[in-house]
Amino acid sequence: MPKRVVPETDRRRRRPTKQGLVLNHRLIVETALRMLREHGADGLTARRLGLALGADASTVYRYFRGMDDLILAIADELFAHAMAGWRSTGDWRSDLRELGLRIHHAYLAHPQAAVLTASRVTGRANEVAADETILGVLRAAGFPDADAVRIYHAFIDQSLAFSILDAATLALPSAAREADEEVWQDTYARLPAATHPNIAATAPLLVARMNDSAYPTALDMLLSTAAAQLRGHCQGNHISTAPTVG
Repeated sequence: MPKRVVPETDRRRRRPTKQGLVLNHRLIVETALRMLREHGADGLTARRLGLALGADASTVYRYFRGMDDLILAIADELFAHAMAGWRSTGDWRSDLRELGLRIHHAYLAHPQAAVLTASRVTGRANEVAADETILGVLRAAGFPDADAVRIYHAFIDQSLAFSILDAATLALPSAAREADEEVWQDTYARLPAATHPNIAATAPLLVARMNDSAYPTALDMLLSTAAAQLRGHCQGNHISTAPTVG
């Protein structure tokens, strides 16, 4: 039988913890984010989180049904970070590009948390608000609902997929990450044209690009395709509604 989570108004501590903190849902999530950043997923346990907060480990379970419930709350908090301060410009393409980059940046600011949470669907307030915003931008731009959902699906999955990929690189130990980055210069750039003509011809470009995220480029390609489809839809509507001549 799942543990009963005490309502927020009833579970708030009446006095500070040993660390001088008055516990609440947001503080626990932010502390968990810090622990993930500093110690990785293996370092996030109820016991260690309790120690960081200056409280007993059981206190965490007054706010969350379990550690997986906390993980979902962390995932939702990353969406809150991404959306904080965002304002629409009225240009759908610019707005979606900004939203995509914000989501990617929010996850990369917490790479250990990104690897742990980017594949999860929380259904919580911040995630839902982000999805509502993205769909609203697409529908307001004139995309039919079926196209809006299809593009939203590609947009959000692309942003999260690149977040996991890029965060996994950042989460590597620094020595391993640096060794991987050097492969482009130490191996690819030295391959002879006689055996690898295409790599040899593009080696300087590969060295210059391959250690950076491809997400901005992939995002622009997705938005360009969406823009072309919207133009086609608008032109099709114009043709279908134009009066016949003769």
